[in-house]
Amino acid sequence: MITGIEVLKFGVEDREVAKTFLNDFGLTAKSTSIENTDLFETQNGCQIYLFDIEDARLPQAIEAGSTLREVTWGVEHQQDFEQLKVNLANEPGYEATAGRIQCIDPNGMTIVFEKTITRDVSLAKTEGINQFANVQRINAASPVYEKAEPVDIGHVVFFTSDLAKTQAFYIEKLGFYLSDAYTNRGAFLRCRGEGFHHDLFLLSIPNKPAGLNHVAFVVRDIHEVIGGGLSMNRQQWSTFIGPGRHPISSAYFWYVNSPLGGAFEYYTNDDYLTEAWQPREEEHRLELFTEWAIEGGLDHETRRQVKPA
Repeated sequence: MITGIEVLKFGVEDREVAKTFLNDFGLTAKSTSIENTDLFETQNGCQIYLFDIEDARLPQAIEAGSTLREVTWGVEHQQDFEQLKVNLANEPGYEATAGRIQCIDPNGMTIVFEKTITRDVSLAKTEGINQFANVQRINAASPVYEKAEPVDIGHVVFFTSDLAKTQAFYIEKLGFYLSDAYTNRGAFLRCRGEGFHHDLFLLSIPNKPAGLNHVAFVVRDIHEVIGGGLSMNRQQWSTFIGPGRHPISSAYFWYVNSPLGGAFEYYTNDDYLTEAWQPREEEHRLELFTEWAIEGGLDHETRRQVKPA
């Protein structure tokens, strides 16, 4: 079984700026044995590597400028690893060793499969939210966060110029499940039958070539979404959109513009699905993307919407 995204490698134009961003975003700097790179981790051990944009060790980019260059998916069992070798043997860029498989997906992105490296962080859970007839927090206040500390890499979103072909690759070759879809516009895919709403979203926009849209990081609760976004505002990083909520997945979000390419998202509360779930197909509409959202974010001092200058 594929467990999820575990390693992301970026080629960036300015590693110092990228390092500052990742630190402010709440990731933890770690030592690395890969020369001339920087490494950051989430709480559960997912890894973000920074390479200089011209580093010859990186795969070819799918777009110009700073961007994501390689995605590593964790694999839980050896039998799954062996099946992936069979399924991917004829794909472009295929390489396989005892513990690593690599190929290029139809969108041009280099994808890698290795044994899972993440660790259990179940103790990071919070008390929960009190709702009508569902009391989860007793004699305890909800937390307030000075900054976020992302738990996990939740999903990646790519623009694609061939939605049907790329979607079919992930379902037929890798065993992904379709969670929901926008007709001829997007596919929300999860890597396991039972799991959170999506690990990968493929987005097709007319005349838009392949590229990175955003990388999303799981945080513990909605209060950490807010605390993380306010902290990034305090550090002078600009908000793309948020806070807000996605009806299609139920998740609360806050997107911050990233010097690594695209945006970085804090999110929580996405739907948890099983194989009994029946995918929904809808025409793409604004109200499916956002039930509500604040453009430009919240100001950390006034706690009100950031107003255009």
